[in-house]
Amino acid sequence: MTGSLEVVETKIRDWLKSAEKPFVLGICGAQGSGKSTLSEALAAYLEGEGLKVALLSLDDLYLSPEARPVSVSKLFATRGVPGTHDVALGERIFASLKAGQPTYLPRFDKANDRPFPENDWPEIIAPDVVIFEGWCVGARPQADEELTEPVNDLEREDGGTWRRAINEALKGPYATLFSHIDRLILLAAPGFDIVRDWRIEQENTLRARLKAEGRTGARVMSDAEVGRFIQHYERLTRHILQTMPAYADLTLQLDSSRNMKPSPKY
Repeated sequence: MTGSLEVVETKIRDWLKSAEKPFVLGICGAQGSGKSTLSEALAAYLEGEGLKVALLSLDDLYLSPEARPVSVSKLFATRGVPGTHDVALGERIFASLKAGQPTYLPRFDKANDRPFPENDWPEIIAPDVVIFEGWCVGARPQADEELTEPVNDLEREDGGTWRRAINEALKGPYATLFSHIDRLILLAAPGFDIVRDWRIEQENTLRARLKAEGRTGARVMSDAEVGRFIQHYERLTRHILQTMPAYADLTLQLDSSRNMKPSPKY
């Protein structure tokens, strides 16, 4: 992630000069692009400047399996896409943060595919900055005519119901949730094809961490399972890479090693 933190630090110093508190920074990027790494490094920098920072991931808003809208499409059983998050919880969190109230930030256990108990959620009061990161944070819906053709085998199996429901979610509750973002950063992968490799790296890291913690019964995906899993993300990832650079406040282009540089417009 060479150079990325310095670029973002420079931008956020400028943004904070005229920002109301809490300032909400959105960070969007494909799976494995380094969103969490950048978020944590940026939080450490801001805290070193004397600011209080809240870290919130869209992943931590996932619904538990039994709460996902599988009656609409069985593909919603797999977490990830709009429609599988507790958007109402996200709205309550932002309302509480903006009111300066004590706020418990949710955390999701991906190995067990359900939220951690609420007594394990960290508490924060009146942060100066909220870093809100996620693979589709700030995404806008596609035009209806763009939904006609499937982009992969997974979509061909569904027939269109799933992708249309995702798009409707982006038009409604997710648009409202993302409206809390004051500034948006895009970590732009060189293309969707690299996402499989990055996601396999994430699974290997998770596998090693769970082993170190003695959680040998936790579920981790094989490489083949990762290949099918990322098909859930393909359409929207490609859409984001195509459209978000036009409206993000800062776009950082990534190479296959996640080294970054500002896009030409910066």
